[in-house]
Amino acid sequence: MAPARDDLAAVFVGVATLDAIALVARYPGADERVLADAVVYAGGGPAATSAVAAARLGVPCAFVGAVGDDANGHAIVAGLEAEGVDVSGVTLLPGETSAASVVVVDRGRGTRAISNRPAPRVEVAAGAGLIAAAPVVHVDHAGWAPVHASGLVRAGQLLSVDAGNDIPNFDTRSAGLYVPTVEALQRLHGGLEVDELLARAVADGAGTVVATAGPRGSWALTAQGERTHAPAHRVDVLSTLGAGDVFHGALVAAVVDGLPLHDQLTVANLTAALSCRGLDGRSAIPRATSASALLATSSHPTRAPMPTSTRSV
Repeated sequence: MAPARDDLAAVFVGVATLDAIALVARYPGADERVLADAVVYAGGGPAATSAVAAARLGVPCAFVGAVGDDANGHAIVAGLEAEGVDVSGVTLLPGETSAASVVVVDRGRGTRAISNRPAPRVEVAAGAGLIAAAPVVHVDHAGWAPVHASGLVRAGQLLSVDAGNDIPNFDTRSAGLYVPTVEALQRLHGGLEVDELLARAVADGAGTVVATAGPRGSWALTAQGERTHAPAHRVDVLSTLGAGDVFHGALVAAVVDGLPLHDQLTVANLTAALSCRGLDGRSAIPRATSASALLATSSHPTRAPMPTSTRSV
């Protein structure tokens, strides 16, 4: 079991992958060969990419999860370690294959197609000390169940939940910070307006709910009744791969930094948008000494440079 660290601010629990990403002018048809403008190999996975985003914004953090004891697994761990993420809580599973994805990005339509090999089961035993000690614990759809079942997160810690993907048997009351997409909330509660969706989530027991909607920005509501909306930032988008995961990591960084709720959303929107300048989900994530520093040096969205090819993210 990894020992606790005095400086640890956040732990991210869930899936880590190794992705192959190709950029094409258009998707190939059946039995058709299309030349790629670029092919890159990069780490991915919701919780792992969130950890990278937080680390780039100056947060001392760790990733807890499992990978196969194979070449891809060792590359995944090395990639996280190179970003300054503590990997002492990662379990290498002998005989199992690591999660991997093949992603094709259509430059013309700005869309992507993904084929993935599922991740091995999420193991938390090796990172139990890290989870128990961190002020903030962030889980993705695969990390919630083992963390919830472990009982490691106690009063005084903030459990942040990436709920963009459905989580079987999820208990909203467990989430101090509940972060679904608007689409995910509509799957649960029907086609309601955003304010009503947020109210439903808080009524279900979330401490704070933050809902994202890509080009429409993000909304938040706290159990104390504070509401806010932050607009999306406009950038020259190459790929939106991993943007939601980056949003979650940047949001955690802003929470750790003690920013007001509206600024938390602004930092998360900005960081996610800037990450879309890269083909993969990580290479274009901005670096800053803290979330506050990124906010202070960034332009207000209405004054940001907006080339003709930009989109809001």
